[in-house]
This record gives sequence, structure tokens and C-alpha cells, in this order.
Amino acid sequence: MTIVQKVESYVVSQLTEHLPDNCIYHNLGHTRRVVNFVRELSEFEEVSEEDKQILEIAAWFHDIGFVKSNENHETLGVQIAREFLQEQNISKSIIDKVVHLILFTTKNTEPNTLLEKIILDADCGHLGNSGYSELNELLREEWEQKGLFTFSDAEWTQENINFLTNHQFYTDYAFSNWQMGKDQNLAKLYKLQKKQKLNEEKNIIKKAELKLKQKKASIPERGIETMFRVTLRNHIDLSNIADTKANILLSVNAIIISMSLSNLIPKLDSPSNEFLIIPTAIFVAFSLLSMGLSVLATRPNVTSGKFTKKDVEEQKVNLLFFGNFHKVKLEDFEWAMGEMMNDRDYLYSSMKKDLYYLGLVLHKKYKILRITYTIFLIGIALSVIAFAISFQLANLG
Repeated sequence: MTIVQKVESYVVSQLTEHLPDNCIYHNLGHTRRVVNFVRELSEFEEVSEEDKQILEIAAWFHDIGFVKSNENHETLGVQIAREFLQEQNISKSIIDKVVHLILFTTKNTEPNTLLEKIILDADCGHLGNSGYSELNELLREEWEQKGLFTFSDAEWTQENINFLTNHQFYTDYAFSNWQMGKDQNLAKLYKLQKKQKLNEEKNIIKKAELKLKQKKASIPERGIETMFRVTLRNHIDLSNIADTKANILLSVNAIIISMSLSNLIPKLDSPSNEFLIIPTAIFVAFSLLSMGLSVLATRPNVTSGKFTKKDVEEQKVNLLFFGNFHKVKLEDFEWAMGEMMNDRDYLYSSMKKDLYYLGLVLHKKYKILRITYTIFLIGIALSVIAFAISFQLANLG
């Protein structure tokens, strides 16, 4: 059995029995691929038999350090290789060359010798392979399971694009036979990156649409909006009815007073009509009182028409009522409305306050109108009674 066969048997047993489960890329399959690439390159690069042997031994041992630890596996692999080769009575010069090649795979330096070029190209021979994508995913999964690196799909694609772009094959055979496959894999990565960017843009749009839907969901629902709209409309209609009733009373009493001034009061100058003075005074007094109350029912309240930024920040001002902003500058009003519309609680609060204070105004109007109608009816009744008594007393006299 040759030394290479002994090394193969030893490495296969070690990787099969002692390799951790999370080494799903740096496993026996990867080692066999690198060994096969070394054999392929050695054959076409016309390497001597001794150098072929050194290259194959280095390829078999280059990742064996993973059986002991994920950290410094090359150094550990060198120790394992040196101990095994010494047991096999391999010369120190050959062992040193094997160790040099194993450690050279970790260096980010340009190779000088043919053996260095071959070991580097063999270690990256899968870059030109049609199964590159699948092998690459195994490496990504291994890193994640070991807790070394975690990449998003877009980050992983960019990482591989960077690696393939900066990588180069050193041997003539690798460049002639593997470079085209590597270029094709790089083109697939660029295509995948464009697809990922397109999907990312779609996801951004979807998130924006979802955010918009959530924002719309946070705005008052249709039922609540309808409730406020209908209730406010009812309040406004009731206010209009109250104003109409007050205007009717004003008109009626104005007509009564006008007729009294033109027809009744001039007759009081005659001594024969003195008995009409008291009933007429009662009649006119109640009419004037009804008119005064009707005016009070429709008289608007005077407001300051101003607010401060502090009022808006503390949500003390109701911007839905014109009386609170009619003296404010347009830019200040637009700012305040923007603040209110961006604050759902402030918006709700303003709508509720607007409804509440409109209700208070309605209560005041209808209370005064009720008193006004009552006084008007009492005045009519008392006036009729007073006129009847006055006529009766005049006839008796």
C-alpha cells in the first residue's frame, strides 16, 4: 500500500467517525473533490510523481483539523498530518512541503511555485462547477450552524459576487477549463441579484401598502364617521329650527307692536279710551319681552378667535369650531390642523368637543325659546283677559 493510499484510508476514517455534524460543507465530499481536482491539475500540468504525491497528501489533510475544532483547523490539521507522516517514516523534507501547502491555503498571497498554484486552484475548483450554487448553500448553512456568520439572501449573493470577482485561477489548465464555468456562475449570481432586488422592491411596496392599510385602519371606522356626521347634521338642523322659531316669534311680535303703534296707541289720547291703557301696556310689554328673548336665543357668542402653539400641543383648543381660529394666520392654522390630523386621540377629542359644545348651544337656545313661547302665550292670555275686563268695566261705568 502506497503512502497516499494509507493517508486516504486514515483521513476517510477520521472524517467519517469524528467530524462534527455541523460540518456539512467541509466534509469528506469536499476533501475528495479537492483531491480529484489536484489529480486532474497534476496530470495536465506535468507534475513529477513526487510532487503529485505531496499534493495529494496535502489535499487529503488540508481540512482534517475540523475533527478537533472549527478554530485554527489548518494548524490542527498540520499537527495531525505531521504526526501521521512521521509514524510512516516519511522524510522531513516531504513533510515540510506538505505542511507548507496546507498552510498556504489559508494565506491571502500570490502563489510562486506550481505546487502552490495547484493547491489553491484545487481548493477552489468548485467555482467553475455546475453544482456551485448547491455547494455554496452548504457552506452558508455550515457557517450559520457554527454561529460564524449569518447572511440574508441579498447579502449572501453579494458576498459570492465579490468573491468570484476577486478570485482568479493560477494554473493554465484551470484557467482554460474552469474559468468559463466560473464566469457562468458569476452571471447567474448577477441575475439572481437582480431578481432579489426586484423582489425587495416588491416587498417594500407591499410593506408600504400594508402600512397604509394599517394607517387607514387606525382612522375612525366608517360606522364611527357616519355616527359623527349624522349627529352633527342633526344638531345643525335643530339649531336651524331653533333660529326659525325665534325668527317667527320676532316677526309675530314685531307685527303686533307695529299694529299697536299704528292702530291702538293713537286712540289712547281720547278720554273715552282710557280703560284701554292698562291692557295695551300689558300687551306691548309681553310682546317686547318675547322679542328680547328671541334675540337672546339667536344672538351669537363673541370668541377670541385665537390660539397658541401651547394650546395645540396640550390639546386644549378645538380647531373644528371657527370661533377658535378666525383671527389666526393661515400658516399657523394649517400647522395646527396637521398636528391634529396626525394625532388620532386629538382628532377624536376635537370631534367630541365640537359635538358637546354644539349640544350646549342647542340647550341654551331651546331653553330660551321655551321660556319665550311661554311668556308669549301668557302675555296673549293676560292681554285678552285685561281687555275683556277693561271693556266690561267701561260698559258698567
